[in-house]
Amino acid sequence: MPDFDTVLAGLGDALTLVNLLYVVAGVAVGQFVGAVPGIGPVMAMAIAVPFTFVMSPLAAISFLMGVNKGGLFGGAIPAVLINTPGTPDAAATALDGFPLAQRGKPLKATKMALYASVTGDTFSDIVLITVSAPLAAVALYMGPVEVFCLILFAFSVIAGLVGESMTRGLAAAAFGLLCATVGLDPEHGTPRLIFGQFALYDGLPLAPVAIGTLAVAEILRRLAAMRGAARPAVAIPDAQDPADTRVSWAEYWGCRTAMLRGAVIGTALGAMPGIGSTAAAFMSYASTRQASSEPESFGRGNLHGIAATESANSAVVGANLIPLLSLGIPGSIGAALVISALMIQGIQPGPLLFESQGRLIYGLFGAMLMANFVNLWMGQLGLRLWARVVAAPESVVFPAALLLCTVGVYLSTGDLIGVWVMLVFAGIGLAMTATGYSVVVFVIAFFLGPRFELSLSQSLSITGGDPARLLEHPVALALLALAVGSAWWMGVRQRAGR
Repeated sequence: MPDFDTVLAGLGDALTLVNLLYVVAGVAVGQFVGAVPGIGPVMAMAIAVPFTFVMSPLAAISFLMGVNKGGLFGGAIPAVLINTPGTPDAAATALDGFPLAQRGKPLKATKMALYASVTGDTFSDIVLITVSAPLAAVALYMGPVEVFCLILFAFSVIAGLVGESMTRGLAAAAFGLLCATVGLDPEHGTPRLIFGQFALYDGLPLAPVAIGTLAVAEILRRLAAMRGAARPAVAIPDAQDPADTRVSWAEYWGCRTAMLRGAVIGTALGAMPGIGSTAAAFMSYASTRQASSEPESFGRGNLHGIAATESANSAVVGANLIPLLSLGIPGSIGAALVISALMIQGIQPGPLLFESQGRLIYGLFGAMLMANFVNLWMGQLGLRLWARVVAAPESVVFPAALLLCTVGVYLSTGDLIGVWVMLVFAGIGLAMTATGYSVVVFVIAFFLGPRFELSLSQSLSITGGDPARLLEHPVALALLALAVGSAWWMGVRQRAGR
């Protein structure tokens, strides 16, 4: 543990004017690329990593963390305003954010997303600073068998709570897992379901699938519903009640339980390598809806739903650094890019990092906390601008959004195959929505599919295919029992509701 002088010196390094400017630039870039569907903070970080060679180590890491933090909130802006998630994890925010914007309250919805994002982010940063080593040790106990059962539990909860039918929810999850098997078999390296398209050897890319089913499908549906008259994409009343343009302290405080639950879920999942912010957002949303006394209000513009998802996906950012700083294991793609930037600077992450680079680490902690306040400030400045942009006519907003989706997907994949995948899954998304199958469950199952398959193959190797060997994994057994129990209970509850 570094001494107090080292901690103060690191925090002093973070509070310099130069470092502040790098943080502001990172947050600004992050919010912009997050708001453009298909690009996202990870791509911006990947592009920026080679340029960090000419920066000081603290400035380089501060800039990358600013991009990551700003990008997670930026993805919520188009998700709320036009139901077009800028990042995959913002798809959960759109479930309640877009209905609230349709009721003429886009500023209230985006401000709730901003406040919840900063709250969850700050919570995980505090956890990172105080208890990173113990949490990293707990994450190590989650082996392949436990992760496999955890994903099963997530599927059962999400399939039961997102959608009106448990059966259709599980069917959508199964279809998502099927699509995730496209590409090379992780165990034997044989190609599956590529249909002669060598560009699919690495599987269906996440960005085209998510944007096609969630964003392009909605854009096409809205364009088809246009009937001549030029209507705004989001109707904002001229004489709007001031209460509809802000989040009062009472409303924010009323969402404290949802934000705390989301922050805890995001921090816990972020400390486990490979789970990610998308899973955290949907699990937080599902658990908040389940705990609510009015679950039927979710999906219709409930502030608690926005608070739950944004606090969870933002809390993952700080928690991803727990295994990275303590063990040298990146918890996400963003954390892996941070490792790349550290290694460019000649710094090797791992258990000795606090001892050898204590001043840099506490400077990073100070920069992360500073980035949260910059995110709040810049978000407040930009929200009214974004709200006015989407108040333009539908005939302008939705074609522009479709163009941004196409350009973003092409940039993210570097090939037209990504655009074709996006269009195919836009048609699939329209068909699923028309027939009552949950697109959200499909996307989260597709996102977790590779991790699910890898954990399954590893679990079979560990247990030798013998179910009795599960007795050696009590945590996995508990998660499996919760998965079966939640599926049965929610299935019975849905039948009773009908």
